Amino acid sequence: MGLLALGAAGVVGGSWVQNGLSRLLAPIETRDPTGLVALLPLGDAFRFYSVTGSVPRQTAATYRLTVSGLVARPATYTLADLQSMPQTTLVRDFQCVTGWRVLEVNWAGVTLSALLDLAEPSAAATAVRFRSFDGTYTESMTLSQARRSDVIVALRMLGGPVTHDHGGPVRIYAASMYGYKSTKWLSGIELTQGEIPGYWEHRGYALDGTIKD
Repeated sequence: MGLLALGAAGVVGGSWVQNGLSRLLAPIETRDPTGLVALLPLGDAFRFYSVTGSVPRQTAATYRLTVSGLVARPATYTLADLQSMPQTTLVRDFQCVTGWRVLEVNWAGVTLSALLDLAEPSAAATAVRFRSFDGTYTESMTLSQARRSDVIVALRMLGGPVTHDHGGPVRIYAASMYGYKSTKWLSGIELTQGEIPGYWEHRGYALDGTIKD
């Protein structure tokens, strides 16, 4: 009932109240099985979701990203390693499959294709699987989707480092795909022989998360 009351306030109060609601709910790293938070009129702002309820924090000193699977050169990268690589910047929208969108977000990071080139995928590799250090979330793309220039291993967004609530210190951002494909709290990139359905695909989401409209 409290959430419904907040939603009504957002409708009546307009964008000022909607943005205030977004700031109020943003710190709540929400596991939202009801879907009610997604229905609130929060304006053009991010909603915060976790499928585990809470996620351990990684710092610049502790963070590691592994690249493995069907590759000739598996590797493990620190945050400093990723920061030292050539960076790509994008200004693109973030769209959730549930309908909300944040316009013209500033993103920066290493193109996923650059990491794939360093790993040298084998001829048998046709897809990429992503793992989150939340211990539960996985996602996937075809290798051709992963090599798109607008798919990055994001280190920065909204003018600063990717925060923990936004999936930091490192996350995936795939501009042409719905948000569930942009894995937060990224810990692993695995080259696989076929595309492996991830957390939300097992719950009815499409394997191809490309935005159609």
